[in-house]
Amino acid sequence: MTSSITLLLGAILLAAGLAAAQTPTPRQPPATAAEAPAPDPGCNGIQLNYNLQSRTKIRPFVADQTKQPYSFKANFSVVNGGTRPLRSWAMLVTFAHDEILVGVDGAVLTAGAELPYNTTADAGNATSFSGYPQTDLLTPIATAGDIAQIQASVGLIGTLFAGPLGKVPVTLPTALSLDDPDYACPPATNVTATVLSTCCLLTPKALANATAPSPSATDPTKTFLPRGTGDLVITYDVIQAYPTSYLALVTMENNAKLGRLDNWRLTWEWRRGEFIYSIKGAYTTKKDASDCVYGPAGQYYQSTDFSQVLNCQKNPVIIDLPLSRYNDTQMGRIDHCCRNGTILPKSMDASQSKSAFQIQVFKMPPDTNRTKLFPPANFKIAGGSSLNPDYTCGQPMPVSPTGFPDPSGLDSTTLAVATWQVVCNITKPKNAKPKCCVTFSAFYNDSVIPCNTCACGCPANRRGPTCSTTAQSMILPPEALLVPFDNRTLKAQAWAELKHYNAPRPIPCGDYCGVSINWHVSSDFSKGWSARVTLFNWGDVDMANWFAAMVMDKAYDGFEKAYSFNATAVGNDTVFMQGLEGLNYLVKQTNMSGTDYLVPGKQQSVLSFDKKLTPSLDVIAGEGFPTKVFFNGEECAMPQRFPIKSGSSTRLSSALALVLLLAASSAFLLLQQ
Repeated sequence: MTSSITLLLGAILLAAGLAAAQTPTPRQPPATAAEAPAPDPGCNGIQLNYNLQSRTKIRPFVADQTKQPYSFKANFSVVNGGTRPLRSWAMLVTFAHDEILVGVDGAVLTAGAELPYNTTADAGNATSFSGYPQTDLLTPIATAGDIAQIQASVGLIGTLFAGPLGKVPVTLPTALSLDDPDYACPPATNVTATVLSTCCLLTPKALANATAPSPSATDPTKTFLPRGTGDLVITYDVIQAYPTSYLALVTMENNAKLGRLDNWRLTWEWRRGEFIYSIKGAYTTKKDASDCVYGPAGQYYQSTDFSQVLNCQKNPVIIDLPLSRYNDTQMGRIDHCCRNGTILPKSMDASQSKSAFQIQVFKMPPDTNRTKLFPPANFKIAGGSSLNPDYTCGQPMPVSPTGFPDPSGLDSTTLAVATWQVVCNITKPKNAKPKCCVTFSAFYNDSVIPCNTCACGCPANRRGPTCSTTAQSMILPPEALLVPFDNRTLKAQAWAELKHYNAPRPIPCGDYCGVSINWHVSSDFSKGWSARVTLFNWGDVDMANWFAAMVMDKAYDGFEKAYSFNATAVGNDTVFMQGLEGLNYLVKQTNMSGTDYLVPGKQQSVLSFDKKLTPSLDVIAGEGFPTKVFFNGEECAMPQRFPIKSGSSTRLSSALALVLLLAASSAFLLLQQ
């Protein structure tokens, strides 16, 4: 009997244990970053700490333990223990285990990248974090050691790939440093098995240039970083401030010598719950208040009519107004607005090198105070044309308030409440291809050196007959310049047969460039020489206010003038050209009577050069050709060879001149339509 009862109790306990084992674990709330470790009392500079808090194995489970994914949580801190405020701090972390960041709290990625962010994109370099919203760290002296004002703490959540933990974790970064040339950071060392630390000190040069701190040096509202310079600078001026809202003027200024933007699109990230109530001088691509109505803003602003709110997206996309809206009292009347998003370089037209708009921003708690002002983060800007450059923008930096002329006309200046600057620079994405190309021809040769095969990249999915992406482009007859590549095949093959050139099988692919530029050396005399430039637009969009730049290494000093373009020698061996007023449109390709294919839009001019300052210039040897060509700020692909002197040059160069003259005539007729 006793044994039966014992067995029964055992069975009940076993069943209970199985049931408990099958009961799902309650869902845990997202972990928040723990407090950073206490500052090292021995660091009288900027102390950097990195603390690995946890590492958990996650699926998929793989046999190769070095490729096993783990979720991790970490915290890093920046502590000012010195005598100088640290403005707009940025910390560099060199990750070593293919970390993918999915959450960053207390900072933003300096380059403005979106999450999740794969740190391998840094190609072995450090990942940079900038403080947000706490951009500045004051000194212990000025704050009586208030840790909240001298320390910034940042929480990280992400995924890494590594082997088993063992006794000592091997998943810490390899280096920590400040992104500030005034500080030198020694190699970071392990404080514990999970904490990496270093102490950055002012360099001898920075110490030598340091001045005694003034009382205002402890006030972040009275000391600012110097204004930045870059290819494009965005200025964010708060011009009116209220407890729950503010008015801001956003200005974009193009400082690049050749860069331009057409139909610009600007976006940023609101990180503190803000939303755009209204805009003047621009507009958002989407009028959407749903995120407010169904979110915290709808709860806080319960009496607000959200049908009047312009945009509540976290990442709004803003574009310029058309010129016709400039005098609209509701939407326009902002200086530098309403030009269809065109921002030209100063070298072309300084009056059109800026674009601006004004926004009314509503804030959310805990920022409901007129002095609680934070700019958006992660600015991005791009042009609507394939020929516009790519920009990488930094994070907003506080600078001295912008001064505006007093609207009354009095000799007085009104200062902005607060000002931030975002510096953007033109960058070349990895493996980026050009978007335009150059062809060469000359009076002493009857053929044209075409653009290179796949000069602007070959499409991944090409239709039609197979072509070679590696074969050298085929020499062309002059008339082929006016024909789209798909219609050039017979002309190129016939020319190769006539000239006894090799014709690759399969034939080379096209250049796939939207714009091509022919540089034709048209004459050479003892006292001077001339060239003819012809622009071809193979795209489906008219190009207004185009410009081009030719870098003439050896012939630059002899440049005299252009006859159908505005052309100026601007220094650095560069001749800058643009269309004459009223003739500055490079029209799109179109149908012409008598052809069964589209004909490109064209513009053409002759350029003259003298030899007074370049007496030894050898035009026929190739010194009469540009070494670099830019169109609308984009560097074009150049031919890999020059035309060589031909015995029948005179007769056949006349044929080429006739072709180019016909091209110019058709371009003039198109412009008159």
